[in-house]
Amino acid sequence: MPIAAGDRLPDVKFYVIGEAGPKPLTTAEVFAGKTSVIIGVPGAFTPTCHKTHLPGFLKEAESFKAKGVDQIVVISVNDPWVMQRWEEETGAAGKIKFLSDGNAEFAKATGLDADISVVGFGTRLKRCSMLVKDGVVETINIEVERGAVNLSSAETLMCQL
Repeated sequence: MPIAAGDRLPDVKFYVIGEAGPKPLTTAEVFAGKTSVIIGVPGAFTPTCHKTHLPGFLKEAESFKAKGVDQIVVISVNDPWVMQRWEEETGAAGKIKFLSDGNAEFAKATGLDADISVVGFGTRLKRCSMLVKDGVVETINIEVERGAVNLSSAETLMCQL
């Protein structure tokens, strides 16, 4: 059963690129004491994630902050170098934090893991969006249709704030 409103985010490690290479960040380090928007995507640079899902949140970043959101975080089962490159490519530095869930720890611990082996992806994170306050899920939207960005869009989440 997937994580739901009222549930605490699981204690896992995410990775970003630091000065000496991959640097782990715990759930608490990222989310404690903050109001966060989480964007869960199956893969960096994939057509729907890159061209449809992430751009809506990038476009609305200031609007989210105006409504009290401290940070927007995108999580994907990609390695931290890919996530860093995706951040650079999208021009999202300083607006959206990119976290690698390379071992799918977050995906599995939240019950949001999806087996997309049929197209060579293996285990990935389901497309979703969440509002999280101090590590507790307030709102979660999980896409049900493959390749769609309806329930998890920036516009949908903005209307739920």
